[in-house]
Parts: sequence; structure tokens; C-alpha cells
Amino acid sequence: MDYFKHESAIVDEGAQIGSGSRVWHFVHVCSGAKIGQGVSLGQNVFVGNKVTIADNCKVQNNVSVYDNVHLEEGVFCGPSMVFTNVYNPRSLIERKDEYKDTWVRKGATLGANCTIVCGVNVGKFAFIGAGAVINKDVPAYALMVGVPAKQIGWMSEYGEQLDLPLTGNAQATCPHTGDIYQLTDSMLEKI
Repeated sequence: MDYFKHESAIVDEGAQIGSGSRVWHFVHVCSGAKIGQGVSLGQNVFVGNKVTIADNCKVQNNVSVYDNVHLEEGVFCGPSMVFTNVYNPRSLIERKDEYKDTWVRKGATLGANCTIVCGVNVGKFAFIGAGAVINKDVPAYALMVGVPAKQIGWMSEYGEQLDLPLTGNAQATCPHTGDIYQLTDSMLEKI
């Protein structure tokens, strides 16, 4: 075992966990989970069977990563944020065959207590504010806040808000890295 596992954590046989990862107090990782290298699973995290968590993700305390949720490299899941996997759950109706895939792309940040409704795609390096509810796809680099979430700006890969309008054609430079970002219509990319 080339990762750290606290004695109170449960890692079911068959789970794949990469080197240098840390599995903290009261975590439960199910047997089908695939977890990359350098991942941190904070206290009281649950990871389902049909879950992929890529390298260098941080899943903070009290987060449940349910089946059909996929986190790409470097995703940050803030404390007590919520994933779902059934759009219209009922306790009396079996809907396990209706799980929807949720993708959180490289470098995205999901703020504390936000909710990601199943079936959405959160774009790379997007930034979801604390307490926001995401119920539709989020563009790469978008800054989203509110219930339901609305885009209020754009974020750099460094994690700073860029001085750009929401739509149109413009450029901005990250003051920390010097990276240049190009806005074309309603899409942002680093050039």
C-alpha cells in the first residue's frame, strides 16, 4: 500500500487508490472506485463504486462522491458540497438504472456547500461559489454563484477573477502568471 489510510477508514477490496494519496478519518471507499495519485479524501468522505477521481484532487470533509460522478485532474471539492446521481429520486421507486453521469473537468473548484445536480458537465477551471446550485452545464473558466447558479465572471487557472465581460470579444492577462485569456462570444480559452 503506497498511500496513507487512517485506521478508522474503510477501503473495500478491489478499490484502486494511487500512490501518495491520503484517506483520512471515517472515509469509506467502495470496491469499484478508481482514485488517482496524490488525492486527498478528507474526514467522512464517501466514494461510490462507479466513481473516478483523477490525480491531485482534493475532496474536503463530509463530501459523498456517488456513482457516475467523474472528477478529472486537480478538482477541488469544498467542505460539505453535494453531488447527486438521480434527477428525480423517490424512496419508493427504484431508479438505479437512471443514474446520470456528472463530469467535473480539470482544475475546477466546487465551493463549500454547493450542489451539483446530476447530469451536468462542469468545464475546466470553472469556479463554483459556496452554496451555489448547478443545474446546467458550466463553461470552462466560468465563475458561477447563486441559486440557481448564474455566471457572474471568468476565472484564471490560478484562481483569480479576470477583468472580462460575460460575452463579446476581449482579452485579459492573469496578473499572477502572465497567461493571456481570449474571450470569443461566450467562450474563454487560455492562449
